[in-house]
Amino acid sequence: MKLSTLCYIEKEGQYLLLHRVKKENDVNRDKWIGVGGKFLEGESPEECLLREVKEETGLSLTRWRFRGIVTFVCPPWPVEYMHLYTADGFEGEVGECDEGVLEWVDKQKVCDLPIWEGDRLFLARLSQDAPPFSLKLVYEGDRLVEYTFFGE
Repeated sequence: MKLSTLCYIEKEGQYLLLHRVKKENDVNRDKWIGVGGKFLEGESPEECLLREVKEETGLSLTRWRFRGIVTFVCPPWPVEYMHLYTADGFEGEVGECDEGVLEWVDKQKVCDLPIWEGDRLFLARLSQDAPPFSLKLVYEGDRLVEYTFFGE
């Protein structure tokens, strides 16, 4: 199994998104996603969040909020448990990212971009200011075949 974080950094009605275009053999190739990544041994979710945001964007988060857990099932990849966050406080300037291009995108336009189908489900929850949730997404390749929200 894999543990990861994903953060949607907010500013003036926009999210900072990463257009994944730089890495070969990237499961997220050409998709627009938030920023984050895999836990290092012994890291807490928050430590992973802060480190990954700093590495990918150059920003230091000063205020963030846990939003939920997303379980991804997509054979042949290992099951992934992603800790989802939003953040609206940060210091620094957005820098270059070696995984893709960072861009501020109006929240209303995010779902018009090439994103994972399941991302639309949790992005809708983020816009509703919903309490923390658990979402299980089952994919066959790029196609979402099943999803379940828990804690509704």
